[in-house]
Amino acid sequence: MAGVEMLTIFTYDITDDRRRRRAARILEGTLVRVQESVFEGRLTRSGARQLIGAVEAALDRDDSLRVYAVAADGLDRCHQRGGAPIMTDEDYWLL
Repeated sequence: MAGVEMLTIFTYDITDDRRRRRAARILEGTLVRVQESVFEGRLTRSGARQLIGAVEAALDRDDSLRVYAVAADGLDRCHQRGGAPIMTDEDYWLL
């Protein structure tokens, strides 16, 4: 199960503009921005932990970061309207 990717959602509340821009740049390198402070993408557990560490290094004690992982069976219970679509196993990125 170590290499299983799940839809992972990062959301933050950061008071300082400079720290907020830095966190956004870190997340935009891997995830899709779906709202101002909400990013999502498919990550393994280790990939999520690495990204969490990178973002936390940019945070102050009054800032918050929340990360949610949605397993495949949970996607059936998710709802999305507008914006970027929720990524599924069938979605691929070609670079």
